[in-house]
Amino acid sequence: MRLLERPGAASLALIAILLLLWQATFMMAGADAIASPASTLAWLARKLQDPAFSVHIWATGSAYLLALAIAVLGGLAIGLLAGLSATASETAEPLLLAANSAPKIALYPVVLLLFGIGMPAKVAFGALHGIIPVAIFTMSACRALPPVLLKTAAVMRLPLRDRVFSILLPSALPDIVTGVRLGVSLTLIGTVLGEMFGSQSGLGYLLMTAIGLQNTQAIMGVTVLLIAFAATTSTALLAWERRLRRVRGR
Repeated sequence: MRLLERPGAASLALIAILLLLWQATFMMAGADAIASPASTLAWLARKLQDPAFSVHIWATGSAYLLALAIAVLGGLAIGLLAGLSATASETAEPLLLAANSAPKIALYPVVLLLFGIGMPAKVAFGALHGIIPVAIFTMSACRALPPVLLKTAAVMRLPLRDRVFSILLPSALPDIVTGVRLGVSLTLIGTVLGEMFGSQSGLGYLLMTAIGLQNTQAIMGVTVLLIAFAATTSTALLAWERRLRRVRGR
């Protein structure tokens, strides 16, 4: 048990367990249903050296980064503006929660009509997935601030810019990072979904093509690559969030 308390040991143990479960599933289901861990990792190692595969990674990465920037900046703007006013937050909260619970895939035809097929559509679909959780967590973080802080800012007649950058953001940053962490994963999901249904390049396009061809190695390889990226990014943001909470606690 003490070994699992060391940094990284629990993560390695979890990866080992997942690989064992994956191998057991492969042995029970067979190669027609799922590729083995060894063959998947071998396929992925070969593809990562292929320039043609790098083109698809770049297509997904560029669309994802643009969608993430829109989701984070838009979510922060909505959350901060709504969090500054009790009336605004009471009005915005049910609308945001309803939008968050709605299936985004049902809106994809509308996204295609508005933005067309290609980069704009998958960027918009990715941002649509990520912007709402960032806005909700930002608004909730602002509402959770001690009222004395905002009252003091009002007494001192601080302008809106100073209230946001000197009071709201520093105090609410740990909770905002939590929302960004969720937004990072959801934006990636939205971007890949956009590529699956309306693009001729990207990892989502490769995944959809592999599903049509029943290429289990490609399906598992692309999935592993996406999961590895999402897990690494989420782990880094989680470490930053914990550090911010420790600093705020002191």
